[in-house]
Amino acid sequence: MVNLLRFGSSQRIWGGLLALAGIALVYRPIPAIAQVGELNQHCQLSQAEVNAKEAVRQQAANGDAVAIAQYADLLKRHSELLRSCRQRQWPRDQATWIRLYPCDLRPGVLDALMDRIVNLGYTEVYVEAFYNGQLLIPQRDNRTVWPSVVQQRGYEDRDLLADAIAAGHKRGLKVHAWMFTMNFGYSYGQRRDRQQVLARNGRGETTSAFASRGGSNNPEEIFIDPYSYQAQSDYLRMLQLVLQRQPDGVLFDYIRYPRGLGSNSVVGNVNDLWIYGSAAQNSLLQRAQNNKGRELIQQFLQRGYLIEGDLTRVDQQFPNEVEPLWQSRQQSGSTSDVPVSVRRPALQLELWRLSVAHAVQGVIDFLNAAAQPVQQQNIPVGAVFFPTANQPVGAQGYDSRLQHWNRFSKSMSWHPMAYSICGNTRCIVQDVQMVLRQNSAANVRPALAGVWGQAINNRPSLEAQMAALQQAAPNITSVSHFAYSWQDPEFDRVRKFCALP
Repeated sequence: MVNLLRFGSSQRIWGGLLALAGIALVYRPIPAIAQVGELNQHCQLSQAEVNAKEAVRQQAANGDAVAIAQYADLLKRHSELLRSCRQRQWPRDQATWIRLYPCDLRPGVLDALMDRIVNLGYTEVYVEAFYNGQLLIPQRDNRTVWPSVVQQRGYEDRDLLADAIAAGHKRGLKVHAWMFTMNFGYSYGQRRDRQQVLARNGRGETTSAFASRGGSNNPEEIFIDPYSYQAQSDYLRMLQLVLQRQPDGVLFDYIRYPRGLGSNSVVGNVNDLWIYGSAAQNSLLQRAQNNKGRELIQQFLQRGYLIEGDLTRVDQQFPNEVEPLWQSRQQSGSTSDVPVSVRRPALQLELWRLSVAHAVQGVIDFLNAAAQPVQQQNIPVGAVFFPTANQPVGAQGYDSRLQHWNRFSKSMSWHPMAYSICGNTRCIVQDVQMVLRQNSAANVRPALAGVWGQAINNRPSLEAQMAALQQAAPNITSVSHFAYSWQDPEFDRVRKFCALP
């Protein structure tokens, strides 16, 4: 067993083995840097405090009455220390993203996990509640089309999400439910009764088939048609079960379409758009405001472009209509004297822009529908997105994700994933500044990727990223770090692969 990370050549490496629920674990050391009271400048506990708490926790787990009281006192004191430190240090709130596993139901594992999160100076934890087509809800309560994360016999009633929320609250942590949104997962895509719900492009492909031929990199990502009433109904039913666990917030992720590879990373033709599901097509046709408009929209969808004969035919078929109309298009007057050769290119370009706007609107509407029941319960909502996912590409192309976060409601907190890699912090800061031009710093909560004390994969350390972000945007009050597993990979590995008794 080896140490997990090094924190500079002069830092002390602590690699003692920890016995937790019968599992041998390596505990990751905290970087020893300038102290602020009993916490360092990132509000992290000293190694001595970490060791003492873990020793008492293990004694308490063995039923030692004195240790049980001491452990409860330590949890309270460390919670108060962290709260006090965060009032003095930037940022005010610091979160980490985490995935839970069935093994976390073993005695003591959630306690140790939440202790480690507090030890690293985090005040909030974003727990994946719905991901990869699985739901963090007990099998006994699961009335959805998705399987539960925990499926082992004898654990049908165990509520890992509720237990995690309770364990976090015991330590003063806020626990948010982090949820995939338009990516419904592989299990959903295999259902025969949901094939009509899946997003499809103009080639008839689902997002899984698109990935399998090399269009994107994960065929297990199954995106749905956001206009589908069945998709909305399935998602809202599942969301209600999550809300029953009363998380401190809900974060919606995958509010977009797939990210294509190579040339597929740009949509430049209507056939590239994921608007060929029956619900999306019908909704697009309903955007027509007269018969001419509807006919041309339908021809554009079917063929991918217009021909002059399309215009001649609708002129003859609907002589009482001056010109084709659809949402956002204003009638300009008689066009009878304008040759179809002149009208066709302009109409085709308008239809392309209408189709892109329709695809984008589906994403926005699905997010708003999901957010509504959460906000009705006065639970904060957050939207997770890539800052560059809403960019035009070339003359008429767009980023394939069509994640127009600039149109997300400002009643939600915005969580830009500032994951750009350029060997330093410049591009990371630029990602965040792009978002700050669209929303106030109080409502923008950047997500950074990295680990404490070490640059990895050409990413600066979290210390370096945090320092650069504080200097560039000191008014930001909340920052998150993806992901906890990066900070503690060995602990994550044994939690992921151990077996429940």
